[in-house]
Amino acid sequence: MRFVAEADLTEYDLCSLRMVQFEFHPESERVNLRVPKALLDAVKAAAASTGIPYQRCIRQTLEAAVLRPHEGA
Repeated sequence: MRFVAEADLTEYDLCSLRMVQFEFHPESERVNLRVPKALLDAVKAAAASTGIPYQRCIRQTLEAAVLRPHEGA
């Protein structure tokens, strides 16, 4: 804990760091979904630009949509 409180990180190049999310709940269910190729390609491109697997990108998008407060409610 002392390192975190007192570390001098100015000597390190932190420009290439990116945010990482850890998943603590195991995936226990499978979903099969047919989507247009163009949509899947767009999802894969978006996932690649953030550095995550495309299936995780789909799952995170679904989670955000479900957990977001309903607009107008």
